[in-house]
Amino acid sequence: MLRRGYERWLDRWETDLATRSTDRVVRPFEWGMEWVGDLELPGLRPFDGGEEAAWLAEANEAIIRNGELYFQHRTPKDFTLDGEWLRFTSPLETPYAENNLVEARWFPMPEGKQNRRKRAVLVLPHWNSHAQQHVALCRGFQKLGIPALRLSLPYHDRRMPPPLTRADYAVSSNIGRTMHATRQAVHDIRACVDWLEQQGFENIGIVGTSLGSAYAFLASSYDHRLKVNVFNHCSARFGDVVWTGLSTRHIKASLEQHLTLEQLQTVWDGMSPRFYMEQFARHQSKKNLFIYTTYDTTFLPRYSEEILTCVRSSGAPHKLVVLPCGHYTMGETPFKFIVGYHIISHVARRLG
Repeated sequence: MLRRGYERWLDRWETDLATRSTDRVVRPFEWGMEWVGDLELPGLRPFDGGEEAAWLAEANEAIIRNGELYFQHRTPKDFTLDGEWLRFTSPLETPYAENNLVEARWFPMPEGKQNRRKRAVLVLPHWNSHAQQHVALCRGFQKLGIPALRLSLPYHDRRMPPPLTRADYAVSSNIGRTMHATRQAVHDIRACVDWLEQQGFENIGIVGTSLGSAYAFLASSYDHRLKVNVFNHCSARFGDVVWTGLSTRHIKASLEQHLTLEQLQTVWDGMSPRFYMEQFARHQSKKNLFIYTTYDTTFLPRYSEEILTCVRSSGAPHKLVVLPCGHYTMGETPFKFIVGYHIISHVARRLG
């Protein structure tokens, strides 16, 4: 009886938080071939203007086979640190000048302290996060003597092109653009690691939350320099989350007029962590923490359990934390303090 009462109370709270936003827009479905149609990967035939769904399914299979090539980035030549803001040109260009200028907020060592262990952490916020979110987490690392770099994800914060008020171009009913945004995020992450290395940091960790968690997993699968990982909210397949999540109902409303869930999976599996598990598991020295919640209505628990099954089967080293809250309620008292403790303590103990 108490458990059912707790579940009902938490569900009402979670739904209230998830539905407060009033600026969600049901955008038209688009294949977005202009974002991916010129993709060149071994074994992938050029797009000839024919059936988009079939070619995109082939493209995703090619991406998974050739992840090393697909996620390989170029080191930017224009890193600039202006006060607390690191800026550089994204290794992957888009038609939007605002999005092409990557911004990351730097939280350096406190004055008078020395970073003898040469460690730093990269923090990736959640989808539609605003500039002040995850700052408290960065300051928590900073106080413990771990410099933190908070990356603004593609189409977020000042990277958001007008007239957008939400980061709709990062995840949307435009299939190709969502794929491109994910690839860009991974390139940007690896560029940030380049900059941290240039500053002399040798022990580098990454913390990703929700969408940031998926990006972090893809980046870490192909970047050995990310030695400690925290995946806060985790799921096996990108399409499952968008199709079933409470916060993406407006996207599904457009997608379901043209695709089934099974079809969506095939055109977005190249962004799905489960298909990179073998590559991820090769890094046996990495220290990985996976976090999920039992009442999540955005990353449904069964999908989190699925990715953990894949992790166990692969033999990848990991630690698991399961919290009795939901996706949105994790950011509320008392859960935000509990998850903050798990994240910071894991990084502090395992990094360097």
